[in-house]
Amino acid sequence: MTQKLIVACAAVVLAAAPLASATGQLADKKVITLAAAKQIAAAAQAEADRNNLHESIVVLDDSGQQIYFQRGDHAQLATVDVAIAKGRTALLFQRPSKAFEDVVRGGFAGAMTLPGVVAVEGGVPIVYEGVVIGAVGASGGTPALDGKVAAAGAGAITDMLAAK
Repeated sequence: MTQKLIVACAAVVLAAAPLASATGQLADKKVITLAAAKQIAAAAQAEADRNNLHESIVVLDDSGQQIYFQRGDHAQLATVDVAIAKGRTALLFQRPSKAFEDVVRGGFAGAMTLPGVVAVEGGVPIVYEGVVIGAVGASGGTPALDGKVAAAGAGAITDMLAAK
């Protein structure tokens, strides 16, 4: 009887072992909540307001999907898709879309042929503890002003964490 009990216990332990090691491999992942996305967009909008801009602003998660989007009063229709594309560029390549604008200005037009690249300033990754967890895209002003708007939004994550 004791031998059967030992075998039964061993079977239970062995059956649970793959589960324990599989769950041990799961990572903690920081995500942008809807509330945080709204705060990020509000910080971007505040910068747009300071510059009298009519902007479209998007906050993307780490997979490039929209968490929050707003099109400001009087923002041109084209700004919608451009803001999203700038944000996705920043997310996919984990750098501001301005980096591609600079490369193209430097003479490497081939950068514009990379899938997912919009070589215009206005997309900025959102970085938390060295990891890109999303991005902000802005469109409606000059590229430099769109970059300031997106950077203000992306920088809001630092302010939110400091407030905790």
